[in-house]
Amino acid sequence: MTYNDFINILTDKFHGLTDEQKEKFRAMEGIYKEWNAKINVISRKDIDGLYLHHVLHSLAIAGYAYDELAGRQLKILDLGTGGGFPGIPLAIMFPEAQFTLCDSVGKKIIVAQEAVKALGLTNVVTVNDRAENLPDRYDYIVSRAVTSLDKFMPWVKGKYSKGIFYLKGGDVVEEIANVMGQFRLAKGSVHTWPIDSWVNDAYFDGKLVIFIENICN
Repeated sequence: MTYNDFINILTDKFHGLTDEQKEKFRAMEGIYKEWNAKINVISRKDIDGLYLHHVLHSLAIAGYAYDELAGRQLKILDLGTGGGFPGIPLAIMFPEAQFTLCDSVGKKIIVAQEAVKALGLTNVVTVNDRAENLPDRYDYIVSRAVTSLDKFMPWVKGKYSKGIFYLKGGDVVEEIANVMGQFRLAKGSVHTWPIDSWVNDAYFDGKLVIFIENICN
């Protein structure tokens, strides 16, 4: 997917996208190709799929929850951000929100930090640490399948007030059932949304946005 293909989809899905936002999305390609050549955070074969596999995939969270996130002064944690996904695309899309991008692997957070700097994102901070050590509480947590949900949930216990947006693929029925029982999540608090219902591309077959709503906050 080229930048032009990507931006055509984006302008169709999100009306009111500004020229500044479009330019930041355009700049991502050069920034990530440059930094990925220095510090490999995206596979060499996959870097050409940046817009489809990483940027648009990240923005599926916006596709699912635009009305809840747009124009609001929220605090959002991207846990296990790697080189900045899904946090950086979401930070471009939602400039009013404040994003913290956290990863325990130093070389990955360097790439995220340099991308934030090059893009001029003033609503993003980067942290090289483990989730358990973060002192703040956030409105939302976003993440892109850094581990299974039963391992992820203890990392974020007590760290969010509204919910978790988790990007994951495959058959998640048993995983969700297990995590609901193990962590006593309220009935109706876990929602799944197939991304291919939003963008009709084979890459998104079986990929989901999982939203875990904090009903008892």
